[in-house]
Amino acid sequence: MNNEPTRGLPHHSVEGPGSAPALILGPSLGTSTALWDAVATELASSYRVVRWDLPGHGGAPADLIGPGATVAELAGLVLALADALGIDRFAYAGVSLGGAVGLHLAARHPKRVASLAVVCSSAHFGGERPWRERAALVRREGLASLADSAPARWFTPGFTVPVLVADHRSADPAAYAACCDALAAFDLRAELPSITAPTLVIAGREDPATPPAHAREIADGVPGADLVEIAGASHLAPAERPDAVIAALRGHLAGPAARGTAVRRAVLGDAHVERAQANTTPLTAHFQDFISRYAWGEIWTDPTLTRRERSMITMTALVAHGHLDELALHIRAARRNGLTPEEIGAVLLQTGVYCGVPAANAAFAVARRVLDEDGSDGSQTA
Repeated sequence: MNNEPTRGLPHHSVEGPGSAPALILGPSLGTSTALWDAVATELASSYRVVRWDLPGHGGAPADLIGPGATVAELAGLVLALADALGIDRFAYAGVSLGGAVGLHLAARHPKRVASLAVVCSSAHFGGERPWRERAALVRREGLASLADSAPARWFTPGFTVPVLVADHRSADPAAYAACCDALAAFDLRAELPSITAPTLVIAGREDPATPPAHAREIADGVPGADLVEIAGASHLAPAERPDAVIAALRGHLAGPAARGTAVRRAVLGDAHVERAQANTTPLTAHFQDFISRYAWGEIWTDPTLTRRERSMITMTALVAHGHLDELALHIRAARRNGLTPEEIGAVLLQTGVYCGVPAANAAFAVARRVLDEDGSDGSQTA
């Protein structure tokens, strides 16, 4: 869905389910929301995807910023847009200047950024002077000469996206120059260690504008950041290598939920997880996501305890609280995690001492039924 410009806000588009997690996609200097055309539709199947235009680019008003603009001002526009759309917390991915905006948001507004992907970008852009000179050139002569040379800066030889070059040519010179001012003043290197959002850095291996060394600097500076270099990609990787960018973003954005779902399947079985997913409703969707992310994606994946040990602890807790339906599920899980019927019996015997004989009696009844259904008995081993 394309939205008309709203006073004080950048032009933007919104795709995907309104109830899905929000993902905001930021543009590169000289481009528009079209930069993400080959990526956004795919991601919109799982996310509420919001794309925004820089001032004076695409459909955005030029007067949102002026001479001497900063990346902080552009980040403020993104926050205002998120607020207008009712989005409190969001994942963010941005290219080049859009990536710089993401770094600023993650460093200065950490409560708003759930995760960050910095694509073909930098924590600084080669010093102030080249950008001041470019701003002066554009204010003096317009964008024609820069648009003519854009394909060489943006793409590998022989590749181009005409609509993006046209975006460059039609951008407002004053707003473009103000964005150059923002790049000139930008240097977030000292703040990289303060970023706590899960961060992915993507580099185009053939990018002359922000070479892979810039990506490595970000990845080295942000604690726990991951780095992906895409072969055959230059500066506008989402347009040139969309499949590779989609794959990288999907893996990054899924995070603990995806890991948790994999562990949940391994422990509880595919059939149970598929039934749970099939029975998910708008009422229970957030709870299912919570279970996948937290219980299975963080607790069960912690290597401090083995899955066998976690099964024993879980059975004990379920007996103590009388959750017999859940106990049946986790007795089956304990078998998958390698516990023998004898070991399950020993755990339940222990609960008789500390949780009470009636609780243990009920638990043994459940265990006998489950093990009989599964063809196990006290003399069999895994």
